[in-house]
Amino acid sequence: MDTFKPGSYLARINHPGDIKLTEEGLRSLHRSQLFSIPFENFDVLLKRPVLLDPGSLASKLVDRPRGGYCFELNGLFLHALNHFGFTARALLARVHLHGVHGARGHQLSLVTIGSRQWLADVGFGGFNMREPIPFEINREAACDGQRLRIVRRQPYGTMLQALSEDGWLDLYSFDLEHVGPADIKQGNYYSSTHPDSIFVVNRAAALSNESGRVTLLNYTLRIVEADGFRVCDLPDDQRYLDALKSHFGIDLDAAYDQLPPLVSAEDDGK
Repeated sequence: MDTFKPGSYLARINHPGDIKLTEEGLRSLHRSQLFSIPFENFDVLLKRPVLLDPGSLASKLVDRPRGGYCFELNGLFLHALNHFGFTARALLARVHLHGVHGARGHQLSLVTIGSRQWLADVGFGGFNMREPIPFEINREAACDGQRLRIVRRQPYGTMLQALSEDGWLDLYSFDLEHVGPADIKQGNYYSSTHPDSIFVVNRAAALSNESGRVTLLNYTLRIVEADGFRVCDLPDDQRYLDALKSHFGIDLDAAYDQLPPLVSAEDDGK
């Protein structure tokens, strides 16, 4: 049974008007959610279960002022796509940002409109694609100053890359094999519980907007705007939670001392 509530979802993401089953309709829905619901992992740090059923996703991401990480954000987006009538399914990817990849621990969506396929991803934190891109090999896609491309990369299948100051940066690799609920459940469990998961030992948040984005990694807040960026360190007290609210719209519903202390830079090898 479809328990998705379209009115509540569209209000949460500030979507203008009706949903059209077109490329522009997909783009509009993608940007609306990306600019409204933040990426964040604070429930993982608070040892709260990360639940992916439609009701739990709606309760956390739509009804409350919270966000989530890829399995939650792209899970909600996939529910929305399917409810509104898009042909869409989940894919799983290996993240390559830090050079050594892990398992398939990132969820995104493959959307088919007519004879074209599109990648949609509203859950990759600070490196989020600004809008869906065509699934076409070696075709550069540009939006809001961001440049992405998909290339062949053995033995991984295909690789999504972003153009940086140092050249093309590998983001994540994926293939088009079937992804079932058990695959997603396993990836989510590892990401939210395993001590080697970056989400278990780091505080992270990100929210894109029309002119840039705001990101948080542990204590470092970075605000990117059209004319540049600024960086500041958040204090280790209640003001940290105030910043979550003001910059990301996150109401954590927890006292600051409930967050586990962070590993120092000396201890974690940075």
